[in-house]
Amino acid sequence: MTRVALVTGGSRGIGAAISIALKEAGRHVIASYAGNVEAAEAFTASTGIPTIKFDAGSFPECEAAVAEITEAHGAIEVLVNNAGITRDGTMNRMTRDMWDAVIDTNLGSCFNLCKLTFDGMKAKKFGRVVNIGSINGQAGQYGQVNYAAAKSGIHGFTKALAQEGARFGITVNAIAPGYVDTDMVRAVPEDVLAKIVARIPVGRLGHAEDIARGVVFLTADAGDFITGSTLSINGGQHMY
Repeated sequence: MTRVALVTGGSRGIGAAISIALKEAGRHVIASYAGNVEAAEAFTASTGIPTIKFDAGSFPECEAAVAEITEAHGAIEVLVNNAGITRDGTMNRMTRDMWDAVIDTNLGSCFNLCKLTFDGMKAKKFGRVVNIGSINGQAGQYGQVNYAAAKSGIHGFTKALAQEGARFGITVNAIAPGYVDTDMVRAVPEDVLAKIVARIPVGRLGHAEDIARGVVFLTADAGDFITGSTLSINGGQHMY
């Protein structure tokens, strides 16, 4: 059976790798994006995966997008909440707007999309939700109180929602990536990046495909006995 999958932030970086891996696993994938139209169009052209633009942190925009996806492709049965942003700064420098933007996009998006798809999953007695957390939500990170709070919140959100979904055949899990060689990480100064890699026992940054394989595993039809779990994919940097 071909199941409809939505990957938020699914046209670039880790999200793109997840979208491609799910398509290769036989899912009918739709990838969302927030603003980079050119990158989304290039992604669709190269992969054949359709994209849809909306702000995952806005409930009305999510509501309209889910309705559009459902009408065009069918009910969403696999949901990957990957959309995320950073607005880094120490508490002294962080504004309320920086806090709100990260909480709304990174954590609020999980509520928005789960709220809008959960009833459909319950009706089908099947659902797979994977929320992308972070090593920094487990261990904290200097200058990221907003990001760490949002990602830590994802881990708690996952455990609570898993208890609601279990009797309906819906699994809810999280993945906590470590440092992955995305554009954002590659922009880190070389000397700083070397120090980060030195703290990773396996001796390298993660690859987006490492995270994508975890998503495929957790969203498999046969994965009905794994729920409420957080899978840490970080090369051993933080053993939680």
